[in-house]
Amino acid sequence: MGLLVICLAAMALLFILLKAVRRRLPKAEQPEGGTACANESACAQAGASCMHDCVMEQAVKEIEYFDDEELDAYKGRKSDSYTDEEAAQFAEVLYTMRPSEVKDWTASLILRGISMPDQIKDEAIMLMEG
Repeated sequence: MGLLVICLAAMALLFILLKAVRRRLPKAEQPEGGTACANESACAQAGASCMHDCVMEQAVKEIEYFDDEELDAYKGRKSDSYTDEEAAQFAEVLYTMRPSEVKDWTASLILRGISMPDQIKDEAIMLMEG
């Protein structure tokens, strides 16, 4: 049951982050066919079940690491359970990447079962929004 809740929370976070990024991109800059799967535009209209399919499609791809293998130690932790020192490890990775990489890094964390600390979520969203 706990794993199901974590998966649903991760999917919800990914959905919110994808929506935030797409909302900020002018129509001319939005990638053809979406970012997570070929039918993301259709998924936006179809709802959560289609978004789930997009996330699952992304999950079968090889997980991309951002020189952050040390964060795998936090697999299964809740986002509100990190100390400030632990959150600083995530922030260090976040601040070394380009804003265009933040969305992919967030997806990588989700696919690896790692929740982003609450302390840096706002900063990650701001970087994605540009």
